[in-house]
Amino acid sequence: MEKTHHDLQRGLLPRHVQFIALAGMIGTGIFKGSSDTLNMAGPSVVIAYLIGGLLLFIVMAALGEMATVFPHLNVQLLINKAFGFQLSFIVGWLYWFNWIIVIIVEIVAAGSFLQYWFPSVPLWLLSILCASVVIGINLFQVKYYGELEFWFAGIKIITLIAFIILGVLILLGVFPSSASFSNYTEHGGFFPQGIGGMLSALLVVMFSYGGAELIGVAVTETKDSQRVIPKIIKGTVWRVILFYVLPILIICGVIPWDQVSTEESPFVQVFSLTGLPGAADIMNFVLLTAVLSAANSGIYATSRTLYTLSQNGEAPKVFLRTTKKGIPLNGIFLTTFCILVGVFLSYLTPDLIISYLMAIPGFTVLLLWISICSAQLKLRKQYTDEPGFRVKWYPYTTIFAIIALSFIFIAFIFNKQNIIGTTVCLVTVGIFILLSFVIKHKKAAKK
Repeated sequence: MEKTHHDLQRGLLPRHVQFIALAGMIGTGIFKGSSDTLNMAGPSVVIAYLIGGLLLFIVMAALGEMATVFPHLNVQLLINKAFGFQLSFIVGWLYWFNWIIVIIVEIVAAGSFLQYWFPSVPLWLLSILCASVVIGINLFQVKYYGELEFWFAGIKIITLIAFIILGVLILLGVFPSSASFSNYTEHGGFFPQGIGGMLSALLVVMFSYGGAELIGVAVTETKDSQRVIPKIIKGTVWRVILFYVLPILIICGVIPWDQVSTEESPFVQVFSLTGLPGAADIMNFVLLTAVLSAANSGIYATSRTLYTLSQNGEAPKVFLRTTKKGIPLNGIFLTTFCILVGVFLSYLTPDLIISYLMAIPGFTVLLLWISICSAQLKLRKQYTDEPGFRVKWYPYTTIFAIIALSFIFIAFIFNKQNIIGTTVCLVTVGIFILLSFVIKHKKAAKK
């Protein structure tokens, strides 16, 4: 592939964009992270998912409104337009860092799912195999990538629907099990860990919902984005809430929350209860494709974010180079290097890496969502045309989202259980802030 400067191509269809966003959200956060949130909060974790879903709806509505007014600007360019170079630099690099962590989590999770069949093979080796697959997919032309991701995400969605139906049948007694509606109130009650436990689960919930904003990243490669993006956003939000809340309710009813294993996915546990031959193996295969799909979306996000950063002079120009087919190859190469670093960490701490890393994207997603809502507040005054899609009850809904997201962010900074994630996040933000001043000074000196 010839490395030279070409533009990204508008090869993504509406169904591609919608499923890319769904693929980014429906991954480790729900299939593996749900065991962590259930252990933190018990059945009350459903409330955490509903709170996160409400905030997701407001953020996506704000993004959809801006997309109709500025159809040629992606998320980072909107933040640049609203607040200028420095905040755009910080948020852009933080978003790139966020997805690097997510990709590593998804790749290591994929390796752990493969260990279900190959328990003697080391996690790091299986993770490298999974990484090779998703990196190879991202070397395709964007329309082919979008098509592959469409089918990847489709497998996840069909499986979640099947899981919901199967779970309801288990709860109704069609399959013999210990499932009971009393599981929602016994074993310590609906709030077994108190309100604090439910709030503690919110960070993993935010990690889970992170990925919806990929719609805003893909806008510059979407055909007729001004018309289709608002429709996609509204449909995506409701689907995500549906595919998170109902499965969690079923898991809580089928398995007492304090018996949910942290060793394997609760989805595999539920399928195993049916006694259907091969059910657990089928579910494990689906989980594998699910996390590979999320990692696939992450590589798309990191390479396109680097491209935009380079466009704005916020990253080296080398990341502005693409192939003739519009593939930002250098961005993919950098992401590959970071994945290898993450796989090395899985070699050092195979039992702890996912738990340690999953907290970090929750922080960065909160900061990005706050920035999106703040950009909408700032840019509303600059609209030259009346947007075809508007946030209801503006500005109160947007302000509510900013305050709520800020409260969650501050609460987790002072939560001792999140000390590792908090430290990594704050140090990273501090580094990006310092770099923004350095680069701004260099830009000023050149003028």
